[in-house]
Amino acid sequence: MGMTVANRIIVNTLAQYTRLLFSVVISLYATRLILQALGQTDYGIYSLVAGVIVMLGFITNAMVINTQRHLSYGYGDKVKSEDDITEYDNVRRIFSNCLVLHIVIAVVVFVVMIAVEGALFTHVLVIDEGRENVAILVYRFMAISLLLTFITAPYKALFIARENIVYTSAVEVTDSLLRLLVVLVLLRLHSDRLAAYGCMMMLISVFNYGALAVYGSARFRECLLLPRKVDIDWAQMRGIIGFAGWTVYSMGCVLGRSQGLAVVLNSFFGTIVNSAYGIASQIFASVQFVAQAVVNAMSPQLIKAEGAGDRERMLALATLTSKYSLLLLALVVIPVAFEMPQILQLWLGTVPDHTVTLSVFILITSLCDQTTIGLNVANQAIGRIRNFSLCINTIKLLTLAVVWLCLYKTHSVESAMWCYLVIEIICAAIRLPFLRYLAGLNIQHFLAAVLLRSLLPIISMIAIGRLFTACVGLPVRFVFTFIATVIVGGIVIWLTALGKGEKVAAKRVLSGFASHFIGKK
Repeated sequence: MGMTVANRIIVNTLAQYTRLLFSVVISLYATRLILQALGQTDYGIYSLVAGVIVMLGFITNAMVINTQRHLSYGYGDKVKSEDDITEYDNVRRIFSNCLVLHIVIAVVVFVVMIAVEGALFTHVLVIDEGRENVAILVYRFMAISLLLTFITAPYKALFIARENIVYTSAVEVTDSLLRLLVVLVLLRLHSDRLAAYGCMMMLISVFNYGALAVYGSARFRECLLLPRKVDIDWAQMRGIIGFAGWTVYSMGCVLGRSQGLAVVLNSFFGTIVNSAYGIASQIFASVQFVAQAVVNAMSPQLIKAEGAGDRERMLALATLTSKYSLLLLALVVIPVAFEMPQILQLWLGTVPDHTVTLSVFILITSLCDQTTIGLNVANQAIGRIRNFSLCINTIKLLTLAVVWLCLYKTHSVESAMWCYLVIEIICAAIRLPFLRYLAGLNIQHFLAAVLLRSLLPIISMIAIGRLFTACVGLPVRFVFTFIATVIVGGIVIWLTALGKGEKVAAKRVLSGFASHFIGKK
């Protein structure tokens, strides 16, 4: 008997959190070793060059979202219950067309990246003298990694649409272990460590492709290593490209802003500040996964509900996605933000200038974004994303111009990050009227269900963080701050943020898991 929807969401979320614990611990430890192995200058160069690759790699993330949306919608449109899953022809055609699209885009982007290499390193990036050739070599390694990541994307999307997140979590844990192994090897090298690091990171991309593509093609009959000519449907391809275009634009604006900020900071402060920004971005990526785990676990069901024509359930899931991702991220972001100076000092030893400021602002900005993140998924499920993308994500991209102007006038990183935060709040708020128009969202109900129910838990977490940082002077105070915040915040969430039905469902699922594991034992 298959798992219920609630159980599947819980299993997938727990799998991602398990992956999170491994990945965060390994990643934080590895970052300290990388900084030690490369030094601040080479680490700043790697962060800058890798950031440029990510600016182009936004297409990969956009295509994962695009492919997963079409696959999940296909499952929801064709299948009304678990017992009805007997045919996969339509989903296989969708996958084949998406795979063709990924391969074409991968080749085009790779060629363009190689073509602009000279101009990029001559006129755009500021690289320390004597390290230009190594930086170019790392850039080429990252370009190959991006090529492989493009082709891997549809396989990852299929696993998400299939809600088989346990396996993808296992692959990501292995990825983290390999990254740690790379750093340990790096510390023993006597040759150019920056070039070796770029090469080994490329080899990890090869592993990720093999782990997802080979297993996926063996596990799912709608998954193919190579697209079949008979499945190519140009009409369907045009529809996928149309949706993908706006998805790419959206992700391009978001990640272009994020990584473009590294370039803007570089133009004012040089590569040293890129070390700080690289560390802040890594902290953000580690913490953001807490909320992203909820989105990844719930988005397939949300999109399937829209595919099955159940708009009311789709909006209810979008509301829950916003609330859960906001609260779970707050449990981590708030204590980490209060304890950022101590955490960075213990983690890195030598903390680059501006790291605390950049890290705290980026974390708070991500928390603001979560207040309406479920509406972003709802818009993707509906499929009418052009105006949504043009309005909201264009504003996000304009952040770069505002930050540059602020830095030009004040030369203050803190003032620039305040601009960054305010614009993110505006973008989160704009999602509300869009979903009101597109899907009939009850804005008052959404605000009551998400913001009002989250208010007391967040206030309690802030109070605990402030109390501990003001009154406790232990060397590892951040551990106690984190534990106290999670305990108090969790209690207040249970008492004020969860409705009766949510409490009953949580008790039932936890009881089921306890019975399962006790019985197994």
